[in-house]
Amino acid sequence: MAAIFACTQAPAAEPTLNVATMPRVATIDPRFQSYNIEMVEVTGGRFWKPYASNAQAGATRDDRFAARAPIDLHDGRLRRLAAALAPAYLRVSGTWANSTFFADTDSPPSALPAGFKGVLTRQQWRDVIDFSHAVDAPVVTSFAISAGTRDAGGRWASEQAGHLLTFTQSVGGHLAAAEFMNEPDLPAIGGAPRGYDVAAYGRDFATFRAFMKSTAPDVTILGPGAAGTGADAASLFAAVAPRVDAISYHHYGAVSARCGGDRTPEAALSEEWLASTDRTLAVYEALRHRFAAGKPIWLTETGETACGGNRWAATFADTFRYLDQLGRLAKAGVRVVIHNTLAASDYGLLDEQTHLPRPNYWAALLWRRLMGTTVLDPGIAARPGFHVYAHCARDTPGGIALLVINNDRDKPGELMLPTAAQRYTLASDKLADGSVRLNRTTLALDASDQLPPLTGEATTAGTIKFAPATITFLVVAGAGNATCS
Repeated sequence: MAAIFACTQAPAAEPTLNVATMPRVATIDPRFQSYNIEMVEVTGGRFWKPYASNAQAGATRDDRFAARAPIDLHDGRLRRLAAALAPAYLRVSGTWANSTFFADTDSPPSALPAGFKGVLTRQQWRDVIDFSHAVDAPVVTSFAISAGTRDAGGRWASEQAGHLLTFTQSVGGHLAAAEFMNEPDLPAIGGAPRGYDVAAYGRDFATFRAFMKSTAPDVTILGPGAAGTGADAASLFAAVAPRVDAISYHHYGAVSARCGGDRTPEAALSEEWLASTDRTLAVYEALRHRFAAGKPIWLTETGETACGGNRWAATFADTFRYLDQLGRLAKAGVRVVIHNTLAASDYGLLDEQTHLPRPNYWAALLWRRLMGTTVLDPGIAARPGFHVYAHCARDTPGGIALLVINNDRDKPGELMLPTAAQRYTLASDKLADGSVRLNRTTLALDASDQLPPLTGEATTAGTIKFAPATITFLVVAGAGNATCS
């Protein structure tokens, strides 16, 4: 353990961080780090079954899913932990949202309306709005596009969306942003009509945009919200780029074992795995350059892997991906990143049943408390196994915050800091473990179910060493960086 916290007054070592002169490279939304509660969580239904309840996950298609009751959005622990991540956006969407009927009644209809696969009641949506207010997380959503929303000619009609918007406004709710549908490049999976193609999507999106601009003009229109990077995603992008206020896309580096994926914990810290974030973003940046120059980019759904995440999505092994992804995307200028999910299946920040924090939740909380919205260039070259990101420190004029990820499993790393700092190091004895330590103390809620203090450890100027497979935040309050003043 001593190696993790070693700090000496050695002569300047390379690389050296010039904390006072780091320039600004991007600005992110104050709600940059956000999360998703799937529509099927709100309504109840079949969602990705946690591995703990399925000894042979992935054995058959039926094994992938489990019935679940609607999430209790009034749960005290859930609200308290979500509020600690504020400000954020709450995205209520997902594949199931594409075919969810808004009943506009406080109880569901006696029979499921034709052309839909699920029902959202007024009380359930009222609970979403109330939760949104309680945790300072304005809602981002998408709308039903299945056969039940369409006229005789197969064109999308805005009636269902209109009911939802009207009710939202009537109970004091507000939508911050909206996508037309979830993942239009997967129409068959997403409940779209048979044969739904790019032309139909472009036509319907134009109707959707006109409806939104007349009904709720202050809502940011996002699109296309595609899940892939191939020709289908590019065609969808080209079809809607002139009509969006901001570009949205989804990113999963792979599918989980439930859907036949083969990722293992051994790959969790690899450069190839972490760099998948850049590869997907590069596709959408190129499309933006061609079709929508200057428009902001939102990553509206991401997680360890698609289909609910792998077993190790709930362990410290995935925290390297989680924080490295935030660092990379912030530096690239992506405005918002929405993690899937807050508290469902294995990739949730919180355990689905207990709502107790997982390692990624503690990482999210440290990011929220330490990293500001002005992104800086740390001024050192990236190298395999060692990643450094810099922001203005939150609520610390002139200060900077560093995120240092040593994803090398064997070799320590080091940096030279010219001034003192507060250090917050995350580590675990076993990477594929559900616990994590902050500066030697295992993180957990206290006996009163409250968050523990996240206290830094003072370091002096000099060479800071970072043990293998650790993640460290450093807050340099005395950096004197004019950009952060």
